[in-house]
This record gives sequence, C-alpha cells and structure tokens, in this order.
Amino acid sequence: MASSIKSLKTDKIIRKQHSGILKVWGPGLIVMLADTDAGCLITAAQSGTQWGYTMVLPQLILIPILYMAQEMTVRLGIVTGKGHGQLIRENFGMGWAILSAGTLALSAIGALLTEFVGIAGVGELFGISKWITVPISTIILVGIAFSGSYKRVEKAGIAVGLAELTFVIAMFMVHPKMHDLLSGLMTIPLGNSSYIYLVAANVGAVIMPWMIFYQQGAVIDKGLSKDTIKKERHDTAIGTLITQGIMIVVIITFAATLGRLGSHTPLNTVGEIANALAPFIGSETSKILVCAGILGGSLVAALVVALAGTWGITEVLGWDHSLNERLNKKNVGFYTMYALAHIIGAVLVLANVGLVSLAITVEVMNALLLPIVLGFLLVLEAKALPDKYRMHGFYKWLVTFLCLAVMLFGLYMIGPVLGIW
Repeated sequence: MASSIKSLKTDKIIRKQHSGILKVWGPGLIVMLADTDAGCLITAAQSGTQWGYTMVLPQLILIPILYMAQEMTVRLGIVTGKGHGQLIRENFGMGWAILSAGTLALSAIGALLTEFVGIAGVGELFGISKWITVPISTIILVGIAFSGSYKRVEKAGIAVGLAELTFVIAMFMVHPKMHDLLSGLMTIPLGNSSYIYLVAANVGAVIMPWMIFYQQGAVIDKGLSKDTIKKERHDTAIGTLITQGIMIVVIITFAATLGRLGSHTPLNTVGEIANALAPFIGSETSKILVCAGILGGSLVAALVVALAGTWGITEVLGWDHSLNERLNKKNVGFYTMYALAHIIGAVLVLANVGLVSLAITVEVMNALLLPIVLGFLLVLEAKALPDKYRMHGFYKWLVTFLCLAVMLFGLYMIGPVLGIW
C-alpha cells in the first residue's frame, strides 16, 4: 500500500515536471526548425554531394556557436521583457534602430522568397502549379497568425517543421558506411578555396539575423518568467541539436550517394534534389521524403521569418505587437505588416521579378547584417541586463570570440558573392 502511494506521488511529480517543460518549451524549437529552411537544406545537399563527409565536422563545430548566440536572446527577452528592436532603440537611439529594422525587413522578404520558391518547387514536382500552392500557403500562414494566440502559432509551426525529420528515413535507406564517415571527420581540405567558401557560407548562415529578433520576441509573447530561464535554455539546446542534426543527416545522405560516386550534379531546386536521390531509394519514395522535408522547413521558416521581421519593425516604432490579441484598432499595423510580408514575397515569386539578382542582393545584405546584429547582441547582453544575468569569466570571452569569428565569416562571404575575390 505504502509503495503504491509513493508510486502515485512520483507519477504526479513527473507529470508536473513534464507539464512545466511543455509550458516553457517552444521558442527554441520553432526558431531552430526554421533555421533549417529550404535554402539550408539545399546547401546541405550540395555540401554532401561536392565534399562528402568532410562537411560534417563544420556542422558539429557550429552547434555550440548557434546555441550561445540564441541563449543570449533568451536572457535578454525574459529579464528585460523587451524585444530586440526596442532594446536597440532605447540603448542606441532611433537612428540605429531604424537601420537595424530596415535591413531586417529586407532580409525577411528575401528569406520569404526562398521559402515560397521551395513551396512552389514541391508543388510542381507533383504537377501542381505555383499559382495554386503559393496563394494557398500564403492564406494558411497569414491565417495562423491571426488566430489570436502565440501558443497556437507556436504549436502549428513546430508540428509542420518536424516534417524535416523525413530526411532521417532517407539517410537510413541509403546505408551510409561508418568507416567513410569517420574518415571524412578526419579530413579537412583547408587548402581548397571552394571548400573554404562553402564552410564560410555555412558559418555565415548558421545564425540568421531574424532568429535573434524572433526568439527574443517569442519568449516575451509566451509570457516566460525569470524562473523559466533554465528550461528555456534546454529548449534552445534541444532545438540546436535537432536543426544541426538535420543538416548533418542531409549531408550524410548525399555523401553516401552522389558524393560517393563523385557526382557533380547541380542541386539548386527541389526537383533536382529529389531526382538525384531517386536512383538510390526509388523515385516515388524520394519525391515524398524530400518534398515533405523541404515543405515543412519552408512553411515553418516562412512563419518565423515574417514574425521576426514584423516584431522587429513594430518594436522600433513602438506599436502594439502581440500575437495574443486578435486584430483590433491598436494592433492593426502589426497584423497588416505581417500579412504584407507574406503577400509581397508570394507576389514576387509568382511574377518571377528578377529573383536571381534579388537573391544575390539578399545574400550580401545578410552578410552585412550579421555583424551588426551580433554586435548589438553582445553589447546589449553586457549593457541591458543586470549583473546577475550577464555572462562572466571564461564563458563570456569564449562567446565573444566565437561571435566575432562568425562576423568575420559573414563579411568574408561578400567578396565571393560579388566576385571581388
């Protein structure tokens, strides 16, 4: 009898702990799933095809860097109760805030183009016109945000984003060899300029500017308190492992197939990725797994990117910007801006308005924005937080050094993109 009572008490404690975790977790998971968007998945496929398993090690190294940057947004958002844009305005003035918000807006539109291109590519692979898939996706994405609940938006985003895990099935189906993987981990062709360029592209893209704005705004909208910082760190850590794990899975999948054959097949679209994998796992299976993964990544990223851009701009302008309130006179600017972000991205993709040149412009802009955003993040962490919640000692210097390294890689990307070097 006594043992039964003890068991019931233990079960209640476990259920309470799990309930507490579920109430806190979410911002880290959704922002990390969005990080593995259509562009990142295509890059991972290209990496595995061109460089095989040698591109796995850089992805492993990027795990702590990504976590450290996003963890700062957790403390800033929860402790100050203010979004990233608002903190920049209050600590550096309206001029810097407008610069940050303006570049963020352009970056968000550029990222949305990538997501809608991915969505269109998935539909076309099944014979569905982009004139059907893109408008329908736009309506769904706008409708989710208008539900009047941040938690509802978060749950929908995570549910869709988890479709990226279909790439794990593809990896097991191609039977990668552990010996080749271990050999690739020991090989670092630093003397090859194209390898360095691809590594720089991955490093420069691991911390997207919109990720910082999103997670800081999300922990506020979710109403997280200072007591939840530890659990939200765990949420961010698990999300980091998942997103980098997906990147590694995609790299291994294509390293074990096209990479093993020394293929130089171009992989720039959803169709090219699915067709390239078809000989190894079957045409229909390849289409289903690749399309599910890329569609999930594109949808969750479109949701997060649009919210990040809208939060950042409305914070700078001092407008109401909570997802927990349905559309009304006070927040009409916030919801209008969010909807317009999706509509503009969708229209540009449907109209094919100079997408190639626009993509190059966006890539350069992201490279320029990354040092600005990370610079603000480091300074705000030291300036806006009470001493109790700041970084100290060796950890502080380690985070600062790694962030500076990412900034330099981001700036390095400008040259190859513009053909300067």
